[in-house]
Amino acid sequence: MNSQKYLLGIDNGGTMSKAAIYDLSGREVAVASAKTELLMPQPGFTERDMNEMWLANVRVIRDVIQRAGIDAKDIAGIATTGHGNGMYLVGYDGQPVYNGIISTDTRAKDYVATWYKDGTADNIRPKTMQSIWPGQPVALLAWFKGNKPDVLEKTQYIFMCKDYIRYKLTGEAYAEITDMSGTNLMNVRDVKYDEALLSEFRLAEMITKLPPLKYSGEICGYLSPEAAKETGMEAGIPVAGGLFDIDACAIANGIIDEDKLCIIAGTWSINEYITKKPIISEDLFMTSLYCMEGYWLTTEASATSASNLEWLVTNLLDGDQIQCKAAGKSVYDYVNELVSTVEPGDAEMIFLPFLFGTNVDADAKSCFLGINGWHTKAHILRALYEGVVFSHKSHIDKLLANRPRPSSIRIAGGAANSKEWVQIFADVLQIPLEVTACTELGALGAAICAGVATRNFESFDSAAATMVTIKYICYPDAGKKELYEKKYHHYSNAVKALGSFWRTIK
Repeated sequence: MNSQKYLLGIDNGGTMSKAAIYDLSGREVAVASAKTELLMPQPGFTERDMNEMWLANVRVIRDVIQRAGIDAKDIAGIATTGHGNGMYLVGYDGQPVYNGIISTDTRAKDYVATWYKDGTADNIRPKTMQSIWPGQPVALLAWFKGNKPDVLEKTQYIFMCKDYIRYKLTGEAYAEITDMSGTNLMNVRDVKYDEALLSEFRLAEMITKLPPLKYSGEICGYLSPEAAKETGMEAGIPVAGGLFDIDACAIANGIIDEDKLCIIAGTWSINEYITKKPIISEDLFMTSLYCMEGYWLTTEASATSASNLEWLVTNLLDGDQIQCKAAGKSVYDYVNELVSTVEPGDAEMIFLPFLFGTNVDADAKSCFLGINGWHTKAHILRALYEGVVFSHKSHIDKLLANRPRPSSIRIAGGAANSKEWVQIFADVLQIPLEVTACTELGALGAAICAGVATRNFESFDSAAATMVTIKYICYPDAGKKELYEKKYHHYSNAVKALGSFWRTIK
């Protein structure tokens, strides 16, 4: 009789839905993924069809069980993670009342500008410990109140991405503290909703639409018979609270003490570390609650990472994609090969990775600077890789102003799949980069959470110690230190110089 237990982790990013099955040693048994369409009905709007996303989750769950070749009865627990912020609204009939909104959405930037101008941002910071930005639900709710109040009237629950998927799995409505602590909708200091806080944003009435708060490692319901039938699983499987994707990737990177620093280079540039004492500073992006009780997650972030490459590949390399597909080759492997043919000193081209906004300037735009006629596709791609790393460095420099320099950094996300890109990170930062063995960090983090909630592990510490392994370490080339310092100086000067120009264009 097979007594093997498995954990199912589900991860919904900005466009991808993934499911992965792990055994209790952390071995990745199988992975499945599906893409949902990114909807951009107007400039600055980034949305997805919520029903399409749920069907994508159903598909990947069925696929991963089939690929794993296991009996679904042996799945001991489920947990979800997903992109933070954005907003997923569900009506009193249990159906979506609007498209899901992804965190790169900027429609509410004018509300954010007003809150910084009128002092609201300063007033709320002691309670929220974070900046305010357009893709947060607090800003989106203000926009809907001012532009589409009928949508809010129909809304029963304000969900984060992963909480909506958990609702579909269980039929029970909860919010979870790591996700909600990054939204400006929650009093992070006191770990609760706060009507006075919401009143600062003129959103006090929204408190009745916020689901009850739960911790990451709590059980938040059981797989419903309806969801079991759709997904091919057994009804009654425990479903954990889950966690914000930045927490999922951090715990799946083994971030269980204050020494380590973690980079997630995916849709967003996420740079973070944990502390036992919260850091409150107007110069930092966010302090939120971590999945390990008693710890805070200090984060510097912006939508400036590997999504820039995905956009370029999708929109400008369509011919290359066709050729690569015909040759049975990944277009991203082809891109890495091109990047490897160019040395960092071959061209001083600078790329500003602001396609989906940045915390540098609300009006900032993306661009390549310094292109000459002799430059090739390889030079452009190399500049893109470097520009993304420079944006990460700008965030990491802010983090290091509040803590000692780490002996190494753990890295995850799409960029971590490229050894060429990881090497650029190491050379720019001049710190060794540790790449974990898992291919799906978010899903592994969710699986770790499921293991804790079902008591297969005593704590997040013990689960991470068991399930996380390092694949390889990338060491920096000290000979490139001066060259990259010069390039980063050019990058920083370009950002400053273009500030007035950005405000003159749409």
